[in-house]
Amino acid sequence: MTSRFLVIRDTTPADVIPKGAVIALGNFDGVHLGHRAVIGAAQRMARARGSLAYAMTFEPHPRDFFNKGAPQFRLTDEVDKLRLLAGTGLDGAVVMTFDAARAGTSAQDFINHDLIGRLGISGIAVGYDFHFGKGRAGSPTLLQAEAPRLGIDVHVEPHFDIAGRAVSSSAIRAALSEGKLDEATAMLGYPWFATSEVIHGEKRGRDLGYPTANMRLDPAVALRHGIYAVRAEVDGERIDGVASFGRRPTFDNGAPLLETFLFDFKGNLYGKTIDVAFIGFIRPELKFDSIEALIRQMDDDSAKAKAVLAAHPGAFPALGKVG
Repeated sequence: MTSRFLVIRDTTPADVIPKGAVIALGNFDGVHLGHRAVIGAAQRMARARGSLAYAMTFEPHPRDFFNKGAPQFRLTDEVDKLRLLAGTGLDGAVVMTFDAARAGTSAQDFINHDLIGRLGISGIAVGYDFHFGKGRAGSPTLLQAEAPRLGIDVHVEPHFDIAGRAVSSSAIRAALSEGKLDEATAMLGYPWFATSEVIHGEKRGRDLGYPTANMRLDPAVALRHGIYAVRAEVDGERIDGVASFGRRPTFDNGAPLLETFLFDFKGNLYGKTIDVAFIGFIRPELKFDSIEALIRQMDDDSAKAKAVLAAHPGAFPALGKVG
């Protein structure tokens, strides 16, 4: 493994791209356990050859490209996806721009031009159900059929499930939308997290004795509204806390906002970008008849969050440094 996680893009000069690498091919939204099985296969192939291992992914996500204007709940944006990929020990990632030209590229041209001509790969690992190229004509079967002609090895990772349930990005999104964090975490292999800049809010939490770090998440995030036990990373330090994600029905019923109260923390977070990992779901969002009732509930939520976090010490996604 190299010490630096290299990101190769369409604009990267061909003569500086290391040749002979093994790639894991996929969209990798969430970099869940199914994805990691493909990545692990690519890493084993690379070690056997003494070569590098990369993930190849597409941005924007093809689903976003083909559904312009429709909100698409992504588990990870491009930046966080790359951080997760770096955390797996891969040597780097190839980020392919998914646009009209890419959508119109035939599977055969993608193999010949991109995989062989530009990247000069020696092997590829892919999930059993991954398709690529115009009309999704490219498949693991096609790669296997072309392997002898191309002089590469192809590994097709079989169906991956947990307790009989298929692991997929869509299943994880569904679990998060229902507040089923245990299910989402089991499929991801780590607690789902959100990354955003801390912004100024209405300062209500400060008046209630619970000053919060407020973050706007992507409007497409469909996490269930409610109260969560969370663990945040601020300037490299992990800090436990309790968070509310929702519309604040007791006050304004406004746009969804993530409000995180960090236990035993004093400091100015405004303008900082922090990671907040969701460890446990405590309760749905509620409307209270009085401020006193809300404060009593917040005290109870905090106690429950501390218990959940104590039962999951150290739980946090493994994030690597990119570049």
